[in-house]
Amino acid sequence: MTLDQATKQHIQDAVFQALQRVIDPEVGVNVVDLGLIYEVTVQDQRVDIAMTMTTPACPMSNHLVNEAYETVGAILDAAFALDIKLVWEPHWNPDMMSDKAKEILGWK
Repeated sequence: MTLDQATKQHIQDAVFQALQRVIDPEVGVNVVDLGLIYEVTVQDQRVDIAMTMTTPACPMSNHLVNEAYETVGAILDAAFALDIKLVWEPHWNPDMMSDKAKEILGWK
């Protein structure tokens, strides 16, 4: 099944909204506002997410990836495959955070 651009955009927006419910328990900010979501790609019956952590040694990486799978999987039609890849390039830095996240953390 081939999806038109409007449908892909709708799904991508829904995925970003779902990911905003995935909260890093160490800082209390969602993974989108932290700048940990690099890309969401929708292709036909597949959603791919490129996600990073603030550091490769992040003790919450498994938890956050599992939460992302659970949260996004709950909004997708069962026909969709979901793949979340941890990536390390580009390296995360605080400039990737939204203004909202910086405010929450007292950096702004």
